[in-house]
Amino acid sequence: GVDVGDVDAKAERMQLPTGTDVAEKFVADKLLSKVPPAKKDSLASFITSLYRFYRDLHFAYLEINPLVMLADNTVVPLDMAAKLDETAAFICAQKWGEVDWPPPFGREAYPEEALIRDMDGKTGASLKLTVLNDRGRVWTMVAGGGASVVYADTVADYGWGHELANYGEYSGAPSTEETFVYAKTLLSLMLKYHHPEGKLLIIGGGIANFTDVAATFTGLIQALQHYAAEIKEHKIKIWVRRAGPNYLEGLRMVKAASDKLGLGVKVYGPETHVTAVVPMALGLQDPLPEADLTTTAGPPTRKLIPTAGSKKPANPKPSPPPSKHTIVTATPETRAIVYGMQMRAVQGMLDFDYMCKRK
Repeated sequence: GVDVGDVDAKAERMQLPTGTDVAEKFVADKLLSKVPPAKKDSLASFITSLYRFYRDLHFAYLEINPLVMLADNTVVPLDMAAKLDETAAFICAQKWGEVDWPPPFGREAYPEEALIRDMDGKTGASLKLTVLNDRGRVWTMVAGGGASVVYADTVADYGWGHELANYGEYSGAPSTEETFVYAKTLLSLMLKYHHPEGKLLIIGGGIANFTDVAATFTGLIQALQHYAAEIKEHKIKIWVRRAGPNYLEGLRMVKAASDKLGLGVKVYGPETHVTAVVPMALGLQDPLPEADLTTTAGPPTRKLIPTAGSKKPANPKPSPPPSKHTIVTATPETRAIVYGMQMRAVQGMLDFDYMCKRK
C-alpha cells in the first residue's frame, strides 16, 4: 500500500557463486555505496555474518524486509521469511533444533501419521506413514523404503491407484513393540470405514539385510490378535511376502496365528517374486501355492512364456565381436537424467557422494 517507486531501479545487487565466502570490505564496496560511512562497517559485518548463517545452516531461501539500523548501529530485522533445505537434516539437525515441518500434501496430519512420525524421531529404525485415501481398499505395510515405492507403483500399474490408501515403510530393524504399534495404527485406520467388498492388506518386503523378520512379525501378530474380530467383520484379506534373517520362523508364526484366529492369511517367502502377491491380492491372478514352511526356499523361478514360432534359426548369425568399451564409466562430466524427479532420493545420492568425498 506504499508507493516506494521502482525497486529494480533503486536496489543494489550482489550475486555470489555457490560455495564462496565473502569479506566485509567486498560487501561494503559492492553493496553499500549509498550507506552513510558511520553505519557502513556495522552493516557490512551484519550482512557477512548473515550470509555465513544462511550458508552453514543450509537455508534454501531467506528474506528480510524491512531491515532497520538504529542510531547506535544496532540492526533490527522487522520482518523475515525463510525456508530450510530439509534434505540437509543429516548435517544440520542438531544446529536446527526442534523444527516443526509443514505437513505433506498441504493438509493437516492425521493423528495416526503424527504418532508414527513421533515414533520415528525417537528410534534408530525408519517408520513412515502417509495416508493417501482413508477410504481406499488397498493398504500396504512394506519393509524398506525402496520396496515401499515398488509396491505402490505395482498397485498403480495394475489400475488400482485410486484405491491405494497409504504409503509408508517400516525398516532399519524396528523392535517388536515398534512394529506392534505401527501395525496396530495401520489396522485402526483400515477399520475406520466399512467397505462392502472388503479391503486388502499387503504386507511385503524384499530380502532384509539385518532386520529380524521373526521379531518384527511378533509385533505384527500381536496387532492381528488385537483386531482379529474387526478384521473378519470388515472382510480384510491379508497377503504376506517376506524374506531375510529368520524369515522362515516369522512366516511360520504368522501362518499359525492366522489359522488360530481364522484370518486366512496367505503367506509367501523368497520363492515368490517380491511383487507377485499384488496381482493375486487384487484378484487379477490365481493365487500361487503358499510357501513350504518346512525348509528354506531358494530364489523365485519363472517359466519362460511360450511364443508362436519360437524355433531356433537354422543358421544363426554369429555374435558380434566384443567392443573395446564394454562398461560405461561415469566421469565428473557425465550427465544423469532422473525421470520423475525425486528430490529426496537424488539429494540422498548427492549427500552420500559428498560424505564419501567422491570426485
